[in-house]
Amino acid sequence: MMKGSARKELPRCQWAGSSPLTEYHDKEWGVPVHDDRLLFEFLTLEGAQAGLSWETILRKRENYRRAFDFFDAAKMARYGPHKVRALMADPGIVRNRLKIAAAISNARSYLTVVNEFGSFDKYIWQFAPENEKSKSKRAGRITRTSKSDAMSKDLKRRGFRFVGTTICYAFMQAVGMVNDHAPGCFRRTQLRG
Repeated sequence: MMKGSARKELPRCQWAGSSPLTEYHDKEWGVPVHDDRLLFEFLTLEGAQAGLSWETILRKRENYRRAFDFFDAAKMARYGPHKVRALMADPGIVRNRLKIAAAISNARSYLTVVNEFGSFDKYIWQFAPENEKSKSKRAGRITRTSKSDAMSKDLKRRGFRFVGTTICYAFMQAVGMVNDHAPGCFRRTQLRG
């Protein structure tokens, strides 16, 4: 008889192998988000991730929250040259001038959308697929859909940057607009419904 009990590992999506990714996968990825501030945070972080791994951004997430005033869009929209210099000097975030400038201008566009629609949630969820058939059969294989194309096009029309269709699809996965957990993953059935 074994001393203690061996903890059985839950079946997960293959990408959730490291500690921060496992926790994120188990608690957040694919869970429907309807909080405006959190939706804006995810959109900003997905843009920051362009060309990098999600794990890199996830490890810097708390630094991003601190550096960007917890994604308070009204504060971010007022950032000037002094704040941009401070962000460019902050080793806790990705110090890419274009991505930082996009986060600031996206905050302004976000506020315009909230003013027009009443909430960012109401605006962004109009792009959610309407049925289960649009969901991925194999996680990680789909990087864009007609809905992510439409979201990207409309966000760009409204002045958002770093919102290409692949970034929009990753955003849709993260905030639960699609359930792309692998068929054998324990979260896939939990999040169905």
